[in-house]
Amino acid sequence: MQYDYSKNRDEHPEPIKADVNGLIPEWLQGMLIRNGPGLFSLGETRYNHWFDGMALLHSFTIKKGEVTYRSKYLQGDTYNSNMQANRIVVSEMGTMAYPDPCKNIFSKVITFLSHTIPDFTDNCANNIIKYGNDYHATSETNYIRKIDPMTLETQEKVDYLKYLPVNIVASHTHYDKEGNSYSMGTCIAEKGKTKYTLFKVPGGSGSDGSPPLKSAEVVCTVPCRSLLTPSYYHSFGMTDNYFVFIEQPLKLDVLKMATAYLRGVSWASCMKFHPEDSTLIHLIDRKTKKEVGIKFYTGAMAVYHQVNAFEDDGHVVFDVICYDDNSLYEMFYLDKLKEQMGADTMYCKPKCKRFVLPLSDMVCYVTGEDLVKLKYTTASAVKEKEGKVLCQGEVLCDGVELPRINYNFNGKKYRYSYMCCVDISPVATKIVKFDAETKQKIEWTGGDCFASEPVFIPRPDAVDEDDGVVLTCIINAKPVQGGFLLVLDGKSFKEVSRACIDVDFHMDMHGYFIPDIKSDIIRCSKQFYNSFT
Repeated sequence: MQYDYSKNRDEHPEPIKADVNGLIPEWLQGMLIRNGPGLFSLGETRYNHWFDGMALLHSFTIKKGEVTYRSKYLQGDTYNSNMQANRIVVSEMGTMAYPDPCKNIFSKVITFLSHTIPDFTDNCANNIIKYGNDYHATSETNYIRKIDPMTLETQEKVDYLKYLPVNIVASHTHYDKEGNSYSMGTCIAEKGKTKYTLFKVPGGSGSDGSPPLKSAEVVCTVPCRSLLTPSYYHSFGMTDNYFVFIEQPLKLDVLKMATAYLRGVSWASCMKFHPEDSTLIHLIDRKTKKEVGIKFYTGAMAVYHQVNAFEDDGHVVFDVICYDDNSLYEMFYLDKLKEQMGADTMYCKPKCKRFVLPLSDMVCYVTGEDLVKLKYTTASAVKEKEGKVLCQGEVLCDGVELPRINYNFNGKKYRYSYMCCVDISPVATKIVKFDAETKQKIEWTGGDCFASEPVFIPRPDAVDEDDGVVLTCIINAKPVQGGFLLVLDGKSFKEVSRACIDVDFHMDMHGYFIPDIKSDIIRCSKQFYNSFT
């Protein structure tokens, strides 16, 4: 069973009604929007890396037990330039674009200068995030693209640099109950300093028609341990009182990136994993907006996704998906993916690890003492000299990726996570519900199919953490049969229903569920009325 990563997918901008098998819960009303690469070759040119493909958005609108599907390419500047030239003319992280040999010398000089001080792509093919009342497609450059969630039409191009000093911004954003959004970006060599910037976009921003980022405010900054080799990161953690940021030894070499075009290499080749370096764990107090005084660190690891973080009895506990190296990124070069088809390849299987950061006064402890006092974990944090604490994580489970939780429990003590099972290869053929308390797994598998990131949707007014449904987009290994949106019960992890669509789905990355606010208002009104009858 193989998935063809390099195949160009068709878009379906007009709504397609799904054939629903089973009963979709009446309370489940809203829209799931997913994002990922879908176009990999134009004319005689092709992308080198799967992450570089043109962004293809697709959505599943759920209303009154029915499901409607549509998909549309993100038509940003990059997409339009490539389509007009019928070749790749805008560089991506793993693919350096060179001018048409027929272009004059002036055009070639302009192209060279634009790559020396990179003006990055707006091919935002990684995630969907919300700022204020607006939804955006995002990757990890300084550009995001506003979209219309109903039609998937591409709207304004937004440049972070107009509002914040950040050259690179993480794909994942956190949200609090007030609707505020929190993101993190890297400011490279500004006034001789490179730093990580954590910023907040207030909820409701942009309601007057102005860009939500106009109201953005810097929460805090963390100095980079190296001026010209900042750490790459994809996400960060947040609790009620703290932010957790992992400065890992997966680094971007800024000087090499500036000369990559001239040397005929991609920007991705300038990102290296340094196993000899430690991983720094920064704990930032949300009230003081400063780092705590303890210097937490652990061994070299590569982290892309945080599962959750929470506080418990004087400790901050955070769970992450980690790798021993950066081989995951290397595996997704399209040529390598073809080589791996049907072959037994070396695969650095990810681990879900739990780390614990003690908040107690270190003066009370002696050097060499474990500061973790929680009984339910084997994670340790050993006091060393000069205010340092060496953290060793507990392996909760392995072979899992793309974690999602009940977001009502984000930043709080939780029990359940929903993930793709990638124990054999990075291509998931099944999804799993994991219980962090009992370490038990419940798996769903559908035979000849591939599964995307599972998204948990809580039942309105639910009390139990796992009371809700899990949505995941399933790609049929036999495209002629089409794919389907799978609906699983959050508790039993058994299939509730599936919405079948006669479309050859593309493999996506991340997404966002937008609840139907009108349905929630009607439901609450009925409950209010029934309470008096």
